[in-house]
Amino acid sequence: MNLRVLISTLAISLGAISYDAFAADGDAYLFAYFKGNDIKDEAVCYAVSEDGFDWKALNGNRPVIDSRRISRTGGVRDPHLLRREDGKGFYMVVTDMVSANGWNSNRGMTLLKSDNLTDWSASVIHFPERYAGQEELLRVWAPQTIYDRTAGKYMVYWSMKYGSGPDIIYYAYANPDFTDLEGEPRPLFIPSNGKSCIDGDIVEKDGTYHLFYKTEGHGNGIRKATTRSLTSGEWTESPGYKQLTSDAVEGAGTFRLNDTDRYILMYDVYMSGRYEFTESTDLESFSPTAATVRMDFHPRHGSVIPISRKEYDLLVKKFPK
Repeated sequence: MNLRVLISTLAISLGAISYDAFAADGDAYLFAYFKGNDIKDEAVCYAVSEDGFDWKALNGNRPVIDSRRISRTGGVRDPHLLRREDGKGFYMVVTDMVSANGWNSNRGMTLLKSDNLTDWSASVIHFPERYAGQEELLRVWAPQTIYDRTAGKYMVYWSMKYGSGPDIIYYAYANPDFTDLEGEPRPLFIPSNGKSCIDGDIVEKDGTYHLFYKTEGHGNGIRKATTRSLTSGEWTESPGYKQLTSDAVEGAGTFRLNDTDRYILMYDVYMSGRYEFTESTDLESFSPTAATVRMDFHPRHGSVIPISRKEYDLLVKKFPK
């Protein structure tokens, strides 16, 4: 293994908000997203909502983190937020990429951590320098994080493409400081047809892990597979596509509506310039949301987490709507 690791830990001073003790359900929601394929739009932005349907961009729809300070390429995409299991902080992972350099141009990701959603430290993982045998690596896309209770660690998972092979979803566990990956990346999920899959998004419900993913290059829609154990390799693939449109979609993101048994599956209808929300109680069958979704911004691939009223108020104060 090539032990050189490009890890730059950066204190990004954006103003602080204090941590508020938090249960599984929140009082509002935070949406982290990026805006487009221009380098000025390949950055983390925030929006908030009190009900999960009426969304307002923070900071004038401008980035809340300077991409140049947290990436190797100068741009980041696909932000995924996760609250720590102990409730005392947050993790975020992003694709380290500038699309103007080409869809096969990026070779890494950034891991970020924060105590308060505004001050983030960042660690850049550049795979050709972190691991040996990466000569045919073409791209590293859309990382996300989930806590694996069996392993007692945070799993980072993402898609990678080597040479003429398909995009495959890989995983590795983060180290205790969330500044690096432990061990070699391993395949997490490969569809039974052996074709490409990207934009994995995993949500746990009643002990079952539901993986939503995009069928890249063959249908370009959202499919789903389930397992009871993240690393067993035993996945059951659901039939059909989960989006409610015939247009191409990507960037699946799921979240549960606070104090309900309803889940939102959102995705980027990227060829049509819109973002669509659907809902479900079983994560298998989806229908249009009961409420109208309103946004004063146009997001690309992002993620949503619940936040407390105190966190909501402090975010709005720091980054006014």
